[in-house]
Amino acid sequence: MIGVFSIAAILALALQTTVPRLLPIAALFPDLVLILAVDLGFRHYGMVAAVMAFVIGYATDAFSGSQLGMNALMLTLVFVLAYWLSRVLISHSPAIGAVAVFGGVILQNIGVYLLSSGFNGPVNLSGVIAPTLLQAAVSALITPWVFDMTGWATSLLGLRQRGQRE
Repeated sequence: MIGVFSIAAILALALQTTVPRLLPIAALFPDLVLILAVDLGFRHYGMVAAVMAFVIGYATDAFSGSQLGMNALMLTLVFVLAYWLSRVLISHSPAIGAVAVFGGVILQNIGVYLLSSGFNGPVNLSGVIAPTLLQAAVSALITPWVFDMTGWATSLLGLRQRGQRE
């Protein structure tokens, strides 16, 4: 699991830090790193998965040049919420994953905006909401394919995913 998600995170970070700069609207590129964090929360339980979500978030901070710890905090929070959702619903279907990713992108983008503003004075979210909703929709659309790719890579390596019978 660590190897699969490490490689996936490196690829996602490389794409997320380069491709949006080439697009006319950066929000058209999905948040691949957040999709990986939701996938970890849905299908891989335990401390290793939580640490992996934190490390992926911290690497996102290091690559993107944002304040260190901001994305690490938000991705860990999204991981915990995805873990909780999978435990409450006793399911980790791609449809539920897409809904979790949609909400996670909104939570992460608005959370990072609010934390980076420092809560100094009134907050103007009008410039953040439209791009956030667009990125959340694009991310939710590709979630099933990312889940399939990580599941395929995990099974290719002979690793057993949580919830599968032996």
